[in-house]
Amino acid sequence: MNQRIGYAGVSTDDQHLDLQRDALKKSGCSIIYEEKASGKSANRVELGNCLKALRAGDTLVVWRLDRLGRSLQDLVKIVTDLERAGVGFESLIEKIETTSATGKLTFHVFAALSEFERNLIRERTQAGLAAARARGRSGGRKPKLDAKQIREIKTLLKDPSIAVSTVAKRYGISRTTLYKYVGAA
Repeated sequence: MNQRIGYAGVSTDDQHLDLQRDALKKSGCSIIYEEKASGKSANRVELGNCLKALRAGDTLVVWRLDRLGRSLQDLVKIVTDLERAGVGFESLIEKIETTSATGKLTFHVFAALSEFERNLIRERTQAGLAAARARGRSGGRKPKLDAKQIREIKTLLKDPSIAVSTVAKRYGISRTTLYKYVGAA
């Protein structure tokens, strides 16, 4: 039996689900999963339960696109997974539904824009790294200790009366960092 299953979510305690709940009921949803969780949170339990409940032929309905995905990339992944499982998707406010050819086209335009954005970010990152290398800079954090300090520390640690923690404190580093540079010797 094909069902319309709704998902409603808000990100803070002072927001209410009433508007979304009413719109989902009006659109014919027989079951509505509700959640109060940060949109950035990867742990959205009710969304997971909702996605598990969907069967081929069902339609997942949300009030707005931003209620489902934390980002456009996340949204595209969720809807693509739904499509592979034979589940339709509908967003009431944006009037997007993937059960028709026009709805699928609209959604795939969003997906293409998302991929384009990811590629632009990757290209900019690569160009920035190449420009930094051309100026003699390499990535990563600057070393905490220089070669002279490492020699001094090795000399100090040869004296068994000097504690490792004392040497680390003197150079403003942790014991772990000290061992990283001079080994356990």
